[in-house]
Amino acid sequence: MNCEEKFHSIYGRDADSISFSPYRICPIGAHSDHNLGKITGFAIDKGIHIAYRPKQNGVVEMTSLQFPKRAQWHIKEVGAKTGDWADYLRGATWALAKKHSLSVGICGVIEGSLPIGGLSSSAAVILAFLDALCKVNRISLSPQELIDVAFDAEKNYVGVNVGTLDQSCEVLSRKNHLLYLDCMDNSYELIPTPENMKPYKIAIFFSGLEHSLAGSKYNMRVDELRAGVYALQAFAGIDYGKFGEANARDVSYEIYEEYRDKLPAPWARRCEHWYTEFKRVEAGAEAWRRGDIEEYGRLSFESGWSSIHNWESGAPEQIQLYEIMRETDGIYGGRFSGAGFKGCCMALIDPDKAETIAETVERKYLSSFPEMKGKYSFHICESADGVRV
Repeated sequence: MNCEEKFHSIYGRDADSISFSPYRICPIGAHSDHNLGKITGFAIDKGIHIAYRPKQNGVVEMTSLQFPKRAQWHIKEVGAKTGDWADYLRGATWALAKKHSLSVGICGVIEGSLPIGGLSSSAAVILAFLDALCKVNRISLSPQELIDVAFDAEKNYVGVNVGTLDQSCEVLSRKNHLLYLDCMDNSYELIPTPENMKPYKIAIFFSGLEHSLAGSKYNMRVDELRAGVYALQAFAGIDYGKFGEANARDVSYEIYEEYRDKLPAPWARRCEHWYTEFKRVEAGAEAWRRGDIEEYGRLSFESGWSSIHNWESGAPEQIQLYEIMRETDGIYGGRFSGAGFKGCCMALIDPDKAETIAETVERKYLSSFPEMKGKYSFHICESADGVRV
């Protein structure tokens, strides 16, 4: 791997070990985890690798193959975020140190196996780094502890109003299983791919536009949903507390139906997405259990439509990719991957038609956005196991 070669060129010796965290996709369940919804998802066989060695002096020294400048801090003096790519790693150090005593740092080189944007690379970076930091400090974390520490780092240090979708998919997933997670109590089911299901592979269509959640409208959309929920509670005479504690899961669909016409239009659309997505996830899990990948794919396409029109996410490039996907034979279903502000689209496809799908989507997409030639890319992936510490 390139990260191993880079490590040797920087430090003049080989790395001691390689840490890996997979990326993830969420075909149904987008924009709902932060309000305690349900999600379905997979880890995929592409992700973040870190080549590293321990540093006994407690210094963390990290280089990325995707970003310039080496980042450095001490495990006991992380400091405030600086706005660069390494904030996710500083946050991971900060969050882990709150629960465990750290004495050993690391030097390492990070490499992503796919372009950045839409596959939860931020969570994957945090998890791969936590894996390395835990190993050199002889710390063992349960899957839920690992999810909680990674979530704490991204939400409370970096400042992104995420739920636990990303971390959960990248930790709990198992190859050839659909993860069905309830974000209210972290209960989950791993639904095996039925023998009667038609064959499928996971396709990633990278638009050529990279993104960052911290700099997108992600936080605004979450606040708009929460504002709608807060208003619904007031209309219905439900006791409510702090704004940040309002969750759509605490307000029934019947209450939403009764009072949604009183909401400002943007808040109503955010609520409409959350409540309908909740129903899509439940229906999607049942479709997967039956082996009905066509129905699961249809619901994923429907989720993408709601993300465009109700959640109002997606750059023009992504919307065009989504529309092309809907018209392409051999694609069961798909949507934006990630928050939907630039990045990529994902799809579940018929493997026998992969070559035709790749050619068709690229030709149509580049005819609309010729400036993306050389930046757009197509990737075929498999489901994978999640990371373990």
